[in-house]
Amino acid sequence: MSASELAEEEERRRKRAPWGVIALVLLTGLALIRNGSGEFDVGPPQPASAAAADSRTPGGTFVKSPDALPYSVVDRVRIPAIRVDAPVTPVGLDIDGWVDAPPPDDPNLAGWFTGAVSPGEKGTAVIVGHVDNMRGPAVFYGLGALKKGNKVEVLRKDGKTAVFEIYGIEVFAKSNFPGDRVYNSKGAPELRVITCGGGFSKQHGYDGNVVVFARLSEVR
Repeated sequence: MSASELAEEEERRRKRAPWGVIALVLLTGLALIRNGSGEFDVGPPQPASAAAADSRTPGGTFVKSPDALPYSVVDRVRIPAIRVDAPVTPVGLDIDGWVDAPPPDDPNLAGWFTGAVSPGEKGTAVIVGHVDNMRGPAVFYGLGALKKGNKVEVLRKDGKTAVFEIYGIEVFAKSNFPGDRVYNSKGAPELRVITCGGGFSKQHGYDGNVVVFARLSEVR
């Protein structure tokens, strides 16, 4: 890696937000998906209690992850079990300090939070997306229907595909969001996929967030 590339990498790492800050941002609203309407005949599926990540063995059934990948911008995310195949756009924090969301007018668009690692790097990467918009279900509407063992494929601009195996799906109240548990590094490349979920009211929107816990299992 050249001196200029090393400098660029160091600057990129320096700009990453501390997880404590991100946990607070998400706790105060990951109204992330502030525009979710929730007003459909059948609401989005919610995770079953059996799908919760086992906090005693946070890596699920994995024995060893593949070696971590270098940094790369994200191109697409695919979740075959719920027929997700969506482009990914970088997102950061908006002017109010919230995790920004992809534009709500494009229902099939996910966001990669650039304040964390890229998917496949050592650490916890984060991909977010809308559960719905004013016209109907959006990219991560079916997230709560996922099961342990399902795969999340993240296509990177460097030509590699980081494949993550899910070891937990849970819904957390925004008022009591366990930031440390969700975001802290487990010492290996991990991924969190997040959308809105839980109960819904017209006044406050969704009261929770569906969180998918996954760990790198394959690199293609």
